[in-house]
Amino acid sequence: MELTNSARDLFHTLVEKIFPTVQPDDALYNFLAASTIIVSALVTYILVRLVVRFYAERLIGKTKNGWDDALLEHGFFRRLVHLAPALTVFLLTPVLIEETGLLHGSLIKLSLLYMMYTTLLTIFALLSTLEDMYNASYLANRASITGFIQVGKLMFSIIVLLLSISIVIDRNPLIILSGLTALAAVLLLIFRDTILGFVAGIQIAANRMFKNGDWIQITKYEVDGEIQEIGLTNCKVQNWDMTISTLPTYSLTNEAVKNWRGMQESGGRRIKRAIYIDIHSVRLCDDEMLARFGKIRYISEYIDKKLNELRAYHKDYDIAEEDLLNSRRLTNIGTFRAYLDAYLGKHAKVNQSLTYMVRQLPPNELGLPLEIYCFSVEKSWTKYEAVQADIFDHVLAMLDTFDLRAYQRDSHLGNFAAPAKKPAVAVPAQLSSASQPQ
Repeated sequence: MELTNSARDLFHTLVEKIFPTVQPDDALYNFLAASTIIVSALVTYILVRLVVRFYAERLIGKTKNGWDDALLEHGFFRRLVHLAPALTVFLLTPVLIEETGLLHGSLIKLSLLYMMYTTLLTIFALLSTLEDMYNASYLANRASITGFIQVGKLMFSIIVLLLSISIVIDRNPLIILSGLTALAAVLLLIFRDTILGFVAGIQIAANRMFKNGDWIQITKYEVDGEIQEIGLTNCKVQNWDMTISTLPTYSLTNEAVKNWRGMQESGGRRIKRAIYIDIHSVRLCDDEMLARFGKIRYISEYIDKKLNELRAYHKDYDIAEEDLLNSRRLTNIGTFRAYLDAYLGKHAKVNQSLTYMVRQLPPNELGLPLEIYCFSVEKSWTKYEAVQADIFDHVLAMLDTFDLRAYQRDSHLGNFAAPAKKPAVAVPAQLSSASQPQ
């Protein structure tokens, strides 16, 4: 207290030497005191900033740590420097200006507001640095903390706002907070998306439902791409056509969302496609067909095994192989299925540890669907499509080898799809006349 009075008397003495008639309660004195405070604050700011720039930044550049570089990038030190002039104003105002004056209270309030908002921006930089360091770690692959960082920034902003109002109107912030309860319904309406996004963020993080980089599909919003950012209120998704979709964060938990992360983390990407076989091309295998099929490496053992089984069956039941009605025969479609199954089992791009099969689906007006179900070891889009196309190129090319045709709805192929007509049978004249209506 004595030091404050001594400094005030010294300043008053200096002012009296320049302006002998000036008193501490005069406007000119207050102007000179305020000018001195502001100039001192500016000088302090410049000196502190020079020290930070030429010493702190150089020291940070020499270290190998990443967190101090992130602090510098987000302006943590640059914002922290602003506390120096705010403290200068806060400390010099009681020294140079009488406490009973209006200027004293105004400068104190302005310095407090300056310090609070500087502190708020510094905390924002610290939280952003924390987010960057987390995203650079392996933990970011498990859960995103962007929503929680935004909630923290929002909470600090609300606290600073309440404190600012209390400083301006000279009221206890608890009184202001209690008065806000009357506006609870309005606040809930205003912060509806924020509250829903915060709850959704907790669910997403706790259950590890989504993270940055996940490929998602949401039919309702026509979203199909990778998540770029999961924020407090919005989620950004870059679609495969390079457009950006922005949707509410809570829609990730309220809507039907397909997450392809399971496929990306598994051993393969599923191939599930059918070709339609012309039913008129399905037939029993004769000896010439069996001899031809037996030369195919993939199914040579299958043909021998099946022929031995059929011979044993015919022998056990005393059935002649020429008896078409009672004997069992191989079919070209069944043999083709066996070939495709063996082909998938030998394919280098098909994951052999996952399910693969060739199955028939119920026939329809387009023919007999023959579906290939397997998993490609290539999971990226372009390579996956190349593997799938390679498999079906081979399937379509091998149809003719097994005397099969793929159904194709073209008018000029109508004659090929129609069954062969039976030759006309001559009818005796007596039978022909007898069959005429009387």
